[in-house]
Amino acid sequence: MKIEEKVSLCAIKNHKESHIKLDEEACKRCRTKVCIIACPAHLYTIEPETGKLQVDHSGCLECGTCLIICPLKAVTWQYPEPGFGIYSRYG
Repeated sequence: MKIEEKVSLCAIKNHKESHIKLDEEACKRCRTKVCIIACPAHLYTIEPETGKLQVDHSGCLECGTCLIICPLKAVTWQYPEPGFGIYSRYG
């Protein structure tokens, strides 16, 4: 089963507050921006006007890839509050 098919079996209930925080100063120094490539949910983007790295927590799969892969340890990640986050739609 492809990752897209697996993800389609899930649903996400988003909290208004992000469970992913970025150290903006560290992100500015990062040359690789591997989070953009590595995130399976494609949550990381560069703001075109400012060049600032952004993260949209609303589609987070809670895999922790961004936390592990960031070379500058600029990502602070924790599980969403109880009742929020990813869950299976089928049991």
